[in-house]
Amino acid sequence: MIYEKPYLIAEIGCNHKGDMQIAKEMIETAAVFCKADAVKFQKRCNKELLTEEQYNAPHPHPENSYGNTYGEHREFLEFDIEQHTQLKKWCEEYNITYSSSVWDLTSAKEIAGLQPEFIKIPSACNNHFGMLNWLCDNYEGEIQISFGMTTREEEEQIVQLFETKRRNRDLVLFSCTSGYPVPFTDVCLLEIKRIMDQFGNRVKQVGFSGHHLGIAIDIAAYTLGAAVIERHYTLDRTWKGTDHAASLEPEGLRKLKRNLTASYDALHYKEKEILDIEAVQREKLKYHPH
Repeated sequence: MIYEKPYLIAEIGCNHKGDMQIAKEMIETAAVFCKADAVKFQKRCNKELLTEEQYNAPHPHPENSYGNTYGEHREFLEFDIEQHTQLKKWCEEYNITYSSSVWDLTSAKEIAGLQPEFIKIPSACNNHFGMLNWLCDNYEGEIQISFGMTTREEEEQIVQLFETKRRNRDLVLFSCTSGYPVPFTDVCLLEIKRIMDQFGNRVKQVGFSGHHLGIAIDIAAYTLGAAVIERHYTLDRTWKGTDHAASLEPEGLRKLKRNLTASYDALHYKEKEILDIEAVQREKLKYHPH
């Protein structure tokens, strides 16, 4: 197996707390300190995504809410397309790739207009076939899709849609368990191998989107073949909001990038029986039968 260079996506999502200056600091930190390859935000048209009842209901965890209702909370955390344009400019300044998840057709159209290198479809709406069809027909970049809370039948339908549209070579699939945070027993890393066996030769790449704690198992995910690793990222895990607890702080993200790079450098066979570094030791230490 030849390992591809690991690609690390720092998912900011809504961890910027609706504050553009925090978002800018997160971009700069991810690029300069953590050495991540990309940052990813989210775009939602909440009136389209939520029913009136959902929009006006209280937040299920009021202590994490930024508004009196769930709709107000979501709107508070939402950046408009002009702000996303600015986020993309900041990413270009810091030499890190900008991207966004899109949760509905309106958001998909808006973000596609910015022509990012890739757009992400979260697990929650990977069966929004109207949106997938539109992106296949109108957006030329890479499309990433998470397979959290998705049946095998739904997975096959998604990949077949991309094959029908002749866009499957632009498709990256992510093994994912949808939970915040996810206990290690529910991460199910061997799903990476299953997805690779089933779809590896039909799509561009297979990745891993982790919502677990720490960075111990991401290297296992990479070793199993997930060349793209996506992790939620925050400046402070104690901040208000549901995603912060399942996110990495800058030091964790930096160490993850370092460990992925080290693994990439190490994952190959010896190029000859005795390496040059060993030859000196062999001469000095190897037992010579008399």
